[in-house]
Amino acid sequence: MTAFTAPHWTSQCLHRQQIRYSTCRSTHHVCHAAADPLLLRVARGEDAERTPVWLMRQAGRYMAAFRKFSDRMAFRDRSENAEVATELSLQPWRAFQPDGIIMFSDILTPLPSLGIDWDIKKGFGPVISTPVRSMEDVRRLKTMDDPASSLPFVQQILGNLRAEVGSASTVLGFVGSPYTLAAYCIESRAAKNPLEIKHMLHDAPEVLHAFLDHLAEALIVYLCYQIDSGAQVVQLFDSWAHTLTPEEFSSFSLPYAQKVIDGVREKRPGTPLMFHANGGVGKLHRMTGCSADVLGLDWSTDMAEARQVLGSDRVIQGNVDPAVLFASEEVIRREVERCLQQAGPRKHILNVGHGVLQKTPEQAVALFCQLARESASTPQEQASSNNGAVLNISNMEKLKEMGRAEVGLVGC
Repeated sequence: MTAFTAPHWTSQCLHRQQIRYSTCRSTHHVCHAAADPLLLRVARGEDAERTPVWLMRQAGRYMAAFRKFSDRMAFRDRSENAEVATELSLQPWRAFQPDGIIMFSDILTPLPSLGIDWDIKKGFGPVISTPVRSMEDVRRLKTMDDPASSLPFVQQILGNLRAEVGSASTVLGFVGSPYTLAAYCIESRAAKNPLEIKHMLHDAPEVLHAFLDHLAEALIVYLCYQIDSGAQVVQLFDSWAHTLTPEEFSSFSLPYAQKVIDGVREKRPGTPLMFHANGGVGKLHRMTGCSADVLGLDWSTDMAEARQVLGSDRVIQGNVDPAVLFASEEVIRREVERCLQQAGPRKHILNVGHGVLQKTPEQAVALFCQLARESASTPQEQASSNNGAVLNISNMEKLKEMGRAEVGLVGC
């Protein structure tokens, strides 16, 4: 990938953002003195005044402001430029005020530090130029020795976000699980039918286990680096879990995710760890043994069953079908209410069951976040949660104008 040069249409706006971020950093110590944000408290297992909310892939092409960047800049030119990635991370927070703000990045971001190059081909998806398919390939991999040197933009992005939002929202970091990263690296691309990794799983399991172990060790270092850089909660995404049978999940995915969780918890105790496995149907009982502080549930999982299996004291996250956000306001309200009721008023983080889809109406995301704020148990708590202003569909245009006036960059 060539070195990033900001196009002329962003340079003046980014300069204004840099001034804002520098100002925020000078007062960053104030954030620590404030009360811990809602999502962080719930992720730790504490009872709270209402259900917190954020959305996976909440920074994405469904937002018009986001497309002003994605239509002109390649993915890694956005995700590996700290000022641009910070702005993209903040766009949904300014528009919808979710309780979590996740850095704009990719699960493949740490791979070059291990000697595995990648890029995203427009209209095709991720492409791995050096697939890992033998024990020799595994042995040639680098170790994650110094992410601050190889991935400095991650530290800058997370630091910017903490400085910008203070205690108003929880800053989230994330990684792909060892199995998901292995799947991409072995297939060399996103694959509907991942035959290469299934071949290795069945015929050369020792190679796959060695690769998964190497990735787990690297991810422990990388997640600790994210935490040190400002992430208050971190999530492991097992995006390829749906391609595994329950038995395969128990052998090749869950143990290595658990190794990462154990390793990070030992080195950075007190930071909540989330684990989200896509395609959790048939695996719910097996996930009871995972010690993540929060278990993310995809939209194909019955929330009532999950609460029964996992217990009332387990923090769970999810799991509204993201396609629901294309429906009417009445349907969105009904499905969110169903999720909230089945999960219960305690130890639940409202989210979609997978990433927000392209072309999702922005007003639907605003309503989704508003409904979580309305889950406060009293009108006084609702008012406090809303900071005095309830977001609703009729206010969306006003919100967009407020965002442009405050930020400067969105309207450039």
